[in-house]
Amino acid sequence: MRGRRAAARAVPPRPAPAPAARTAARLFRALARATPTPRTELNHASHFQLLVAVVLSAQATDKSVNRVTERLFPRAGTPQALLELGEARLLAAIRTIGLAPGKARNLIATSRLLLERHGGQVPATRAELEALPGVGRKTANVVLNVAFGEPTIAVDTHVFRVANRTGIAPGRTPEEVERGLLRVTPPAHRLNAHHYLILHGRYVCKARKPDCPACVIRAQCAWPEKTAG
Repeated sequence: MRGRRAAARAVPPRPAPAPAARTAARLFRALARATPTPRTELNHASHFQLLVAVVLSAQATDKSVNRVTERLFPRAGTPQALLELGEARLLAAIRTIGLAPGKARNLIATSRLLLERHGGQVPATRAELEALPGVGRKTANVVLNVAFGEPTIAVDTHVFRVANRTGIAPGRTPEEVERGLLRVTPPAHRLNAHHYLILHGRYVCKARKPDCPACVIRAQCAWPEKTAG
């Protein structure tokens, strides 16, 4: 039974219909021209610091996380140092971040597990990452992509919005959108697809007032409520 489940998860997504695939290919080419070398905006100097920053970023902005980690990482930038800092002092250090109590608890538990099970290193498999407290599919996808170069597509609120507005991968849940994006994203763009979409959603296709006149993928976007300026 366990083997059949693993095999089912390993099945690649169905090929996208030809028109959708062509639209997505043009869309990602345009985004790649606009941002040739996209990068995460979460500051970090190690895989562990990336993991901590991504956990903290849930329901928080990257800017607010960077302000906190700028002070936190010099004091506790490794699993051992974070564990020694302790939950109370960690909570005090991240108190300005949303859901801080739960995040502090999870990060202390994660640091302990990394030391006990992984030699203090961040594991490079989805199963091992998602076994860490506070690490769900989106966080695992970001770490696998940024730290280990896997062509995963993490779906946060920005990616979810852009995928639905443009119509390239509509879905009611992040998992549906992720499956849709994996179907339509050309292999050459999968490694950077998450970054293209999150940056576009953050700075152009904004939630309240998208800047459609400045949008480089306006021609590929199916959203009927484009702004005029």
